[in-house]
Amino acid sequence: MPSLLVIGAGPAGLTAAYEASKLGLNPTLVESDRQVGGLSRTVNYRGYRFDIGGHRFFSKVQLINNMWEEMLGEDFLLRPRLSRIYYHNHFFNYPLKAFDALIGLGPIEAALVGLSYTKARLLPRQEETSFEQWVSNRFGDRLYRIFFKTYTEKVWGIPCNEISADWAAQRIKNLSLREAVLGALLSTNRTNDGELITTLIERFQYPRLGPGMMWECCRDLLAARGHETIEGVHVESIRHHRGRVEAVYGRTGDGQRAEFGADNFISTMPLRELVFSLDPMPPDHVLQAANYLRYRDYLTVVLIVKRESVFPDNWIYIHSPEVRMGRIQNYKNWSPEMVPDQSRTSLGLEYFLWEKDDEWRWSEQRLIERAIKECSQIGLIDAGEVEDGTVVRMKKAYPVYDQHYKTSLAILREYIESFSNLQTVGRNGLHRYNNQDHSMLTGIFAARNIIGERNDVWSVNTEMEYHEEARAEKAPARDRLVPTMIPCGVSVGADKPVDADKPVDADKPVDADKPVGADKPVGADKIDDELISAAFARLDPLALGVSVSIVTALSLFLSTVILLLKGGEIIGPNLSLLSNFFPGFSLTWGGALIGMIEAGIVGFGLGMLIAYLRNWGIEAYAALLSHRAQVKAQNEVLDKIL
Repeated sequence: MPSLLVIGAGPAGLTAAYEASKLGLNPTLVESDRQVGGLSRTVNYRGYRFDIGGHRFFSKVQLINNMWEEMLGEDFLLRPRLSRIYYHNHFFNYPLKAFDALIGLGPIEAALVGLSYTKARLLPRQEETSFEQWVSNRFGDRLYRIFFKTYTEKVWGIPCNEISADWAAQRIKNLSLREAVLGALLSTNRTNDGELITTLIERFQYPRLGPGMMWECCRDLLAARGHETIEGVHVESIRHHRGRVEAVYGRTGDGQRAEFGADNFISTMPLRELVFSLDPMPPDHVLQAANYLRYRDYLTVVLIVKRESVFPDNWIYIHSPEVRMGRIQNYKNWSPEMVPDQSRTSLGLEYFLWEKDDEWRWSEQRLIERAIKECSQIGLIDAGEVEDGTVVRMKKAYPVYDQHYKTSLAILREYIESFSNLQTVGRNGLHRYNNQDHSMLTGIFAARNIIGERNDVWSVNTEMEYHEEARAEKAPARDRLVPTMIPCGVSVGADKPVDADKPVDADKPVDADKPVGADKPVGADKIDDELISAAFARLDPLALGVSVSIVTALSLFLSTVILLLKGGEIIGPNLSLLSNFFPGFSLTWGGALIGMIEAGIVGFGLGMLIAYLRNWGIEAYAALLSHRAQVKAQNEVLDKIL
């Protein structure tokens, strides 16, 4: 039975070991902490349980859903989601609701947001290398500054123009201002083609006693199968020779040295630490690339409040720059059993820091005092209601996507792949800001690779379609994804191993030497509708209609109000001519309101019409370009034949 050593007992590491045990392998896990679960663990403080950040359980990958259900069964609860954004002394519903946002922002600010969005669609930034550029192109600069900039810079500690656009593409994915508005007006959280907007999920599953319950259960299931999880061992060095890892050396909490040998190794360590642990050391350029990788650290202050209910949300995003915290969790609203006393509420105030920051080294009492002050400042509690508190710190919680990470990651990936029996998985193991289910998927794929499958764990991230759709023609051959989720040859939970002789998609192997698109007609890759759409951004009829409606209505109303306030014997003789076009409009207060409504309706229709006409023109031009390209491609083929 081939042996496997898994470094790290978080979701990815435990899932890798769990899958390996089903495949007939013999896994052992080593974990530096005294508790399994990694970032998804649940801390227990005097009976009060809390997460390290709050972890929803939702996945489009049925294999992952099956595994969760298999582990917890009835202890896996279905919970409602409620979250809001706190900004400028106002709580905005999130997902955004049109009337709530209008009241919170005010009609003038809402109109400016609409104009800003229209400008972004008409004149998008040509370059999209930064988070700021990516979001501004899709939401408009004004909405970006209101609902994205402050919070994002709190989380990452660097300006948004230094954060890679890759992070936005992964985390925000298919959500757009248009879809958010439609969701608010029509009570839907799906795109036009029916796809679920994952950012706006209204319900999720959650373990009865927190996410750590899931991973403690996984550890126990492994133990029942005879596979050990050794906690409290910090890996110090990884010995390798001629492209193979031979052994891992670690040290226990009491200083004893431990050695672990195996046939195969899977690591969830932060990629930077893994590289610097290798013995012998990698080449200088690899070490330099590893040193460029950065990680954001996390700290949560938990307050025990003498109140049965503080607010109804699961969590609240804090966008206001006046306070340092970035988010507040209400653990009782995740699961009632997260608190031992239903007359009390436990709140988690989350702070995102660098380990080098002075605040990271503050005493627990000082951090609790600051948290109480900030929570009182935004009006959620009174300072006297807090009866207890604690602090939990988590180093290297989030891999940072700065403007240089991709270059470094490419170098490290090439080097790691030179080892025949070492794979890295999980959020930190791949330096990918993956969701929990994607981290688990990398663990599953890595375990299956050991028995002969060829899964690219580096391609599993929140930008992909959860491996449910094959889009290999758009990626380099080395990055092609497994087209579909292939079961292990048996139902989930069975102990029978899969057919190890036949890898996933064995009938259609990827030819690494074959150029991408080799099967496409000559010239077909020179022009396509997606490239045309990217070059000529379509106008959103709904957004333009709303924007023109607001501007038209406010312009007429404010013009009338100014003339009324100015007064005189004859008020606005020229403006009064508009009554010929807007029945009921007159230079009176009542007439101003009627005119504003009528102007808004006309403006909405005009904006929609302009957008539709412009989009029709673009589509017609795209069709013409496509036809020309096809004719040219046919001519090229004929030239080669003749």
